[in-house]
Amino acid sequence: MRWLNQACALVALLACSVLARGQELYVYTEPASNMAAKSAGFRLTYESMDNKGYGNRLVPEIMLGINRNFMVHAQAFLSDMEGPFGFEGTSLYLKYRFLSIDGLRKHFRMAAFGRVSSSKRPYHSEDINLEGDNSGYQFGLVGTQLLHKLALSANVGYSRVFESEQKIRPAMPLPEGMLNYSLSAGYLLFPVTYRNYKQPNLNVYAEILGKTNPGTGNSYVDIAPAVQLILNSQLRIDVGYRFQAAGNIDNRYLRNMFLARVEYNIFNIIK
Repeated sequence: MRWLNQACALVALLACSVLARGQELYVYTEPASNMAAKSAGFRLTYESMDNKGYGNRLVPEIMLGINRNFMVHAQAFLSDMEGPFGFEGTSLYLKYRFLSIDGLRKHFRMAAFGRVSSSKRPYHSEDINLEGDNSGYQFGLVGTQLLHKLALSANVGYSRVFESEQKIRPAMPLPEGMLNYSLSAGYLLFPVTYRNYKQPNLNVYAEILGKTNPGTGNSYVDIAPAVQLILNSQLRIDVGYRFQAAGNIDNRYLRNMFLARVEYNIFNIIK
């Protein structure tokens, strides 16, 4: 019976580790960890700006976990910021995890990511936002450390608009590129003791999000607290608010933003 007890303990440990990754599901950034292999996720994100009456945006999204190291997101953007509610553009995000160091109730991950986006919105700002406002590309690195109920993550990247976008917006020339950086923390509040995968997860997050224009030296830093509920290890609900803490890039979409998101994951859907 010893082998049976050991097997049960191993299964419980693996289940607990899957549940513990809940505090890595950051609301405003992606961790270095990937979604489950051969799984699919469906998101709907609502964003509301109370900065200069910019309006509302919906972001439907499909996510695929190709294998344990590679995943891809496809997004569409719709808003009422240029008139009646309508389609704005699309984005494709890819992430490859190249480092995994595992321990008991802890692990460290590193991944490389990239994004390419298209937008038809005539948006004028020194900021580059590839999730609805600009056409361009982004690449970077992210590292995530899990320590039992606390998960810490940092990323650094570079965003650049396409040359064609520079030419069609002469009224306010866009920067050639922006440095992006973030620091995120997530903490698992509930359950206090793991019993089964059906237990609700309640996570709290605090994220620091910043960008710098190397050409002008202008920059900003936002703070983004959020709460998250996960039900049955499949249904995820996020609520957060992002606001500027410091900076001198004022005319931007992301400055004061309320976010609400619903996500549902289906496991072992990819054969």
